[in-house]
Amino acid sequence: MRLLRLVPENTSFGFMKNRYISFTLSGTLIIVSIVLFLSMGLNYGIDFKGGTVIEIETKDGPANIADIRAELSELRLGDVQVQEFGAPNDVLIRIERQQGGESAQQRAIALVRDTFGDSVIFRRVEVVGPRVSGELAQAGTLAVLASLFAVLVYIWFRFEWQFAVGAVAATVHDVVITIGMFSVLRLDFTLSSIAAILTIVGYSLNDTVVVYDRIREDLRKYKKKPLLELLDSSINQTLSRTTMTSFSTLLALGSLYVFGGEVIRSFTFAMIWGIGVGTYSSIFVAAPILNFLNLRNDKSKSGDQEQATPA
Repeated sequence: MRLLRLVPENTSFGFMKNRYISFTLSGTLIIVSIVLFLSMGLNYGIDFKGGTVIEIETKDGPANIADIRAELSELRLGDVQVQEFGAPNDVLIRIERQQGGESAQQRAIALVRDTFGDSVIFRRVEVVGPRVSGELAQAGTLAVLASLFAVLVYIWFRFEWQFAVGAVAATVHDVVITIGMFSVLRLDFTLSSIAAILTIVGYSLNDTVVVYDRIREDLRKYKKKPLLELLDSSINQTLSRTTMTSFSTLLALGSLYVFGGEVIRSFTFAMIWGIGVGTYSSIFVAAPILNFLNLRNDKSKSGDQEQATPA
């Protein structure tokens, strides 16, 4: 007997009757995400733009971000971002790539060191060049596209083609909306963000395959059951498992977001967002799309149901 159950074991929610609402909502979110991406773009981090990252720790109590920003602005280094980084006395400084090659980057670092002197501890200094950042951006994009193609091939061989299209549609749905979230919230888009998106792809696929497995089993058992009723029944049968998996994952991610520090906060937030979107798409996108793809010619009436025969 399970001590914790988020939903009753035998539910009968009518997910399919709301399929037009869910598709309208998903379509709207995808369009908005694409428009935001094209108009606002992403807030690319140093990994992709190139530049210098300096992490410092103040010795005399909590850092005064305003004073640090004012001191750095006098150095005329271009775009300089200053933010608290974890503890009150930890500060992260991002400096845009300087014109003049590697020597210019080193001069910028030297200026920062001279400005603060011994009043701070320099914990980390990283310089990313434009060639490396361009290669990282290309590799990250290819990684996402390759993962989507692998999903298509895997599902196509394991299920019918309609399942493959449905799984890829749900996965693309999750990726596009997650990118839209990065765009509207102006979160730093770094290599960690690519890792978060790839993790979301894997989670969403796993959730979708669980639902698809039950749908395939029910298709064999109830050959005359109307498809919409069968899809509703299959989703309800896996609903308890889906919600428990999402809940337990969100518990771990919530702890990481609160206690993990600033370094992984954007990654963790993207994961939390992706788990929510992935769970939604497995129920309201991946399954209903099978009906639109004419998975089975349904000529039977609602009451004409064939019961499963004992094995």
